[in-house]
Amino acid sequence: MKHPLALALAMALTATAALPAHAQSANTGATQSQTNMDQAANPFSAPSPLPLHYPQFDRIKDSDFGPAFDEGMARHLKEIEAIAGNPEPPSFENTIVAMEKSGDVLGRAVSVFFNLVGTDTNDTRNKLRAEYAPKFAAHQDAISLNGKLFERVATLHEQRDQLGLDAEGVRLIERYHTRFIRAGAQLSDADKTKLKEMNAEMASLGTQFTDNVLSEVNASAVVVDDATELDGLTESQIATAARIAKERDLDGKYVITLLNTTGQPPLSQLTNRALRQRIHEASVARGSRGGEFDTTAIVSRMMKLRAERAKLLGYPNHAAYGLEDQTARTPEAVNAMLGQLAPAAVANAKREAADLQAMIDKEQAAKGEPSFKLEPWDWAFYSEKVRAEKYAFDESQLKPYFEMKNVLENGVFFAAGKLYGLTFKERSDLPKYHPDTWTYDVFNEDGSQLAIFIFDPYARDSKRGGAWMNSYVSQSGLTGYKPVVANHQNIPKPPEGEPTLLTWDEVTTMFHEFGHALHGMFSDVEYPFFSGTSVPRDFVEYPSQVNEMWADWPEILANYAKHHKTGEPLPQALLDKVMAASLFNEGFRTTEYLGAAMLDQRWHQITADQVPDADGVMAFEATALAADGIDFKPVPPRYRTPYFSHIMGGYSAGYYAYIWSEVLDANSVQWFKENGGLTRANGDHFRKTLLSQGGSQDAMKIFRDFAGHDPKIEPLLEKRGLVPMADDSAPPQSQGELEGATEE
Repeated sequence: MKHPLALALAMALTATAALPAHAQSANTGATQSQTNMDQAANPFSAPSPLPLHYPQFDRIKDSDFGPAFDEGMARHLKEIEAIAGNPEPPSFENTIVAMEKSGDVLGRAVSVFFNLVGTDTNDTRNKLRAEYAPKFAAHQDAISLNGKLFERVATLHEQRDQLGLDAEGVRLIERYHTRFIRAGAQLSDADKTKLKEMNAEMASLGTQFTDNVLSEVNASAVVVDDATELDGLTESQIATAARIAKERDLDGKYVITLLNTTGQPPLSQLTNRALRQRIHEASVARGSRGGEFDTTAIVSRMMKLRAERAKLLGYPNHAAYGLEDQTARTPEAVNAMLGQLAPAAVANAKREAADLQAMIDKEQAAKGEPSFKLEPWDWAFYSEKVRAEKYAFDESQLKPYFEMKNVLENGVFFAAGKLYGLTFKERSDLPKYHPDTWTYDVFNEDGSQLAIFIFDPYARDSKRGGAWMNSYVSQSGLTGYKPVVANHQNIPKPPEGEPTLLTWDEVTTMFHEFGHALHGMFSDVEYPFFSGTSVPRDFVEYPSQVNEMWADWPEILANYAKHHKTGEPLPQALLDKVMAASLFNEGFRTTEYLGAAMLDQRWHQITADQVPDADGVMAFEATALAADGIDFKPVPPRYRTPYFSHIMGGYSAGYYAYIWSEVLDANSVQWFKENGGLTRANGDHFRKTLLSQGGSQDAMKIFRDFAGHDPKIEPLLEKRGLVPMADDSAPPQSQGELEGATEE
C-alpha cells in the first residue's frame, strides 16, 4: 500500500535516481492525540504557509522531527482505526479516499526528513533515522496487516466495476488491494507476527547499511603527500584536494575523495599509475575490508531475510516477489534480456581493451620501457588517450563550454521551453536547507504556476552519492496541491570564485534528472497514490532517459554550449568529433552496468539456505559474475556488493530497470526524430499521453498511447552499438522481452 511513510523509507534506503514521489495529503480533522509535539511551534503540525506548501526550511529544527513522527503516527493510526471500524458499509469515499487523505502530519515530516538525510545529513539526523526505522516499519505493518481494513478493501475490490467510478478510481481500488496482499494481509496471525519482526529488522539493517556506506566513502578517501603525484589534474582540482585535506586537519597534503561507484573520475587524468592503483583499490575494497564500516554481514543478513520473507508470502525468492509488481513481471523475463545483451557487451569491451593495450604497448615502447598488462585502474586513463587519437579530442576540451548554471538555464530550461512552453524565474525569497541550492518558479505557457523547482548540484560529505530527483510536495486533484520537486547531483565544487565547469556526463545527467522533475511537475492525477513518478520501478527511469536526447540536439546545444570566458560557441568541428565518438567506450559502460544488474539478480534469485555468511559474500559475487560470463577483469561492476546501495534499498532485484527503461527510451527517441523532433506538438503529445499520467494507468498502455506501438529492442541495440558480431550469440528477438509485459 502506498502511503507517505512507506515511500519516505524508500527514499532513505535507495541510492537510485528517482523514486515514487511522496504525496502530500489533506487534513482529515482527526482528533489530536496526546503527544509532546508543540502544535504552535512545530512546522509540521499544519501545511506550510509558503507558496505551494514549500517547506519552511528556516523554521525546521532537528528537534522538531521526533515529536512530529510520534504525533504523526499516533494521528495516522487513529485515522486508520476510524476507517477500519466504520459501522457504515465500505464505500470508495469512506475507505479508499479516506486512506488517501490520512497521515498528513506524518507525511509532511517524513518527506522533509528523509530528503534532508539524503542531501545534508548530520549525526542527529542519522541517530533519528536509526531510532525510527523499526518504528516506521512497525507503523506500516500496523496498517498493512489490519484485518478489518483489508476486509473493507477486499469488499470494494469485488464490487469495483459496479461502483460507478471512473477508470482512475477503479485502478486505485485494484492497486490498494494488490498492495495489501503483497504486504501480507492474507497471512495467518502467527505469520503476520513473523513478518513484522522481519520488516523491523530489515528497516534497521537498511539504515545501518546506508550509514556505513557514507562513512566508508569518507574514510576511504586517498591521502596524497606530494603534489607531483597529482600530475594530470587541473590546478582547480589540486586546489580542491588541498582544501579538503585542510578541512580534515591534513595541512600540506591532498585528499582525493571517492564517489559511491567503482570507477573514480580522477583515474582518467592522473599520470601516476601507482596512485591510480591506490584509488581504484580503495574504491573496490569499500565495505569488505573489515572494520566498523564493513557491510558484508549486513548484506548477508538482509539477503537471508528477504528470501525468508518471500517464502513466507508464497514466492520462490525475493526477485519473484519484487518483479511481480513491475512491468517485467518475472525473473525469467529479466534474465532473458540481460542474458541477450551481455555477450555482445563483453565482446565490445574486449575489443576496446585490445585498443587500450595497443596504446599502452606503443607508449611504453616509445619510452624504452617494458609494457604492462591493462588493469582496471588503467582503463579510464588510456581510454582518453585512445579517444584523443581516434577522434582528436578529449574531455578537457569540452568542459570550458559547459558552465553549470548556463547549462541549466540555457540548456535544460531552454529545452523545456521549446518542448512544453515552460518558463522559469529564479527566486531568492524562499528559505534554503543548504546555501548551495537554487530555487525557481515554473510557469506554464499561459502564465499559471506549474511547480517550484530546487536545484542542488554540489557534492559534500553530508550528501549521499549519485544523482536523483525527489519530491517535497506532490500534485493531486484530491488535495489541490501542486508539485515542489528537487534535482540533486554530486558535482565537485570548485574553489571560491572559479566557475563550475561540467563534463559531458555531468551535462547529460543534468538533463536526465530534469526528466524526472518534469515527470513530477507535469503530474495531472486525482489521487496522491498515482502522483508524479509513482510508477513501476522499471518504468520510472524511462522519461528521464528520453530527456537526455535534448542535451546534444543542435538547437539546444547551440544555446548553451558556449565558452565561459569568451562566449564563443562550441566549435562545430569539436561537436562533430563528440558525436562521432558517441559510441566510444560503450562496451565498457554496458559491461560494467550489466555486471551490477546481473549481480543484483543473482543475489535475489536464491533461497535463504543459499545465502552465504559474511565471509562468503565476496566469493558469491565472484562466482555469480563468472556464471553470467560478465567477469571481465579490466571492467569490474559499476557497484560491488558491499557498496551497492541501490539494491540494499528501493531497487532490490530492480537495478535492471535502467536498461529495461532504455528500451522504451530508445523507441521514444526514434519516435521524436520520425515526427519532427523538437516541436511543441511533440512535447504536448508526450506530456498529455505520458508525463501527466503518473501511475494512473497501466505503464505499458501509457507507452503505447504515446508511441503507437509495442516496444522493440532494435533501437536499443543500435543506440548502444550492441549489434552482435558473427561469432557472438544470436541477437534478441525483434519484439524484445517487453512485448506483452504489463503492470497490473
